[in-house]
Amino acid sequence: MRALWSAAAGMNVQQMNMDTISNNLANVNTTGYKSARAQFQDLLYQTVNLAGTSSSSTTTIPSGIQIGHGARLQSLQHQYSTGNLNQTGNQFDMAIQGDGFFKVTQADGTLAYTRDGSFTPDQNGALVSATGALLDPQITIPQDTLSVTIAQDGTVSVTQSGQTQPTTVGQITLSHFVNPTGLNQLGNNLLQPTLASGDAIDGVPGTNGLGTIAQGSLEVSNVDVATEMVNMIIGQRAYEANSKTIQTVDTMLSLVNNLKRS
Repeated sequence: MRALWSAAAGMNVQQMNMDTISNNLANVNTTGYKSARAQFQDLLYQTVNLAGTSSSSTTTIPSGIQIGHGARLQSLQHQYSTGNLNQTGNQFDMAIQGDGFFKVTQADGTLAYTRDGSFTPDQNGALVSATGALLDPQITIPQDTLSVTIAQDGTVSVTQSGQTQPTTVGQITLSHFVNPTGLNQLGNNLLQPTLASGDAIDGVPGTNGLGTIAQGSLEVSNVDVATEMVNMIIGQRAYEANSKTIQTVDTMLSLVNNLKRS
């Protein structure tokens, strides 16, 4: 019976849906995390009668008979809306207000992109991410720095010991993509471009559609807990309905097996 396999496919996609929801909730406090949404599509149909088939020499069938075989997971789309800003007061923390990603260089020399702006100077004064990836272009803070100012356009200025006027030490750039949902998720709040996302387009914050930088703040996750809880309930009910279908089909098969000749 087709219903048995269709219901099993339905339970499988709802399990993946719950996996996605649980990961969103697990990352509700992850800096710069973007919530994911499961997208489904129906499976192939078995065509019994095709619409438009001739039923006589002068008439055609107005609607055909096509029986579906369940659903499958099509994709997981990340929602790149800007999360709320959490003011930390740390002069090296940065949040992007709008579109864009920070570009960092990993230990193996490859580039990655992130919305996590929790940077800090390393032993040489270079700004690095929480995983030690260097901010690109590299910004080095002098050892005798008293205060750091990061403008909305990414200009980094420092006030050093014995000086009254700030000195510019670098320019932070941001990157954006034509299709950010096509980025490859690496973990550790890092992403890499793919053929689907397109190449990174670099620019100065506040220009060409890029967002601006807010110093002393971090972008929190854009996960809406209430929405995820509602989606969890819907997914649970859909899972239960599919499991009930399997039970019903099992009962029908049992009735057939127990038929006896009179």
